[in-house]
Amino acid sequence: MIHNNLITLSLYSLFMRFITQIMILSLLIFSIKNNKVYAQNENFRSRSTLGFSLGGSYYIGDLNPNKHFKNTHLSGGIFYKYHLNSRVEYRVGLRYGKVSGFDEQADSEALRARNLSFESHLFEISTGIEFNFLDYKLGNDKYFFTPYMFVDIGVFKMNPTAMLNGEKIALQTVGTEGQGSTLTEKKPYPLYQFVIPFGIGFKVNLGRRAAIGIEYGLRKTFTDYLDDVGEGDFIERPVLAEQNGSVAADLSDRSLPGYNMSGKRGNPSTKDWYSMFGITFSFSLGNSSNCFYQ
Repeated sequence: MIHNNLITLSLYSLFMRFITQIMILSLLIFSIKNNKVYAQNENFRSRSTLGFSLGGSYYIGDLNPNKHFKNTHLSGGIFYKYHLNSRVEYRVGLRYGKVSGFDEQADSEALRARNLSFESHLFEISTGIEFNFLDYKLGNDKYFFTPYMFVDIGVFKMNPTAMLNGEKIALQTVGTEGQGSTLTEKKPYPLYQFVIPFGIGFKVNLGRRAAIGIEYGLRKTFTDYLDDVGEGDFIERPVLAEQNGSVAADLSDRSLPGYNMSGKRGNPSTKDWYSMFGITFSFSLGNSSNCFYQ
């Protein structure tokens, strides 16, 4: 388990180093390409904006298969954008959100009988491109609003937990599907995961130096364990308790009295998703120009 976590952290470190290098290289290229424009009217600061967002987050997965905005929690973040031209902006963001799911709220009797639950804090860092549908520039009186779409790539950290006897337990560490035991070949799933955020938004200028907007984004993940419920089977409690302990056995099968769970704990054919959305506020780092450049 320790070896697996070290590999995960190493991959995360390499990915973050790659993202940083791409960011630096991109900004250097864009700086050289637009050097004449900077010299005449604009500079790096006037094309750069910092901002923050405040809104909500929720998840779609085995404990909430299809109901958007269910169990929405508070989310927020900070971001940087670089104005490449009237239609494209480079973006980097650091965001926080919380997600949760509860079988007891399900419409299906079978899911209510399964009686699983989880919650997790999410920390996400991503970078990508924002495409404006209309010509737009912060500080411009004519091109002052636009709907947009964005596509990013990033990494997020999760840590699904559940309550047991009044105590919050980190589910990844106990191996609810036999991870880390001789009962399965599965290793503990990584808490750091790749993610592809994408979505839509709308922004409008507030004078010369600020803008306000709304943004909705979905996150495509590559894990089925955001909720700790993956493709593993229900393992008989005494058998799981013998290798991973009684806590693992109790959290693996929390079915209601009178029900005998067997087979897959979740749907192995789908991965988990989450969403972050809300209001955005952004501010220019330099004096904006009312001149417009394609």
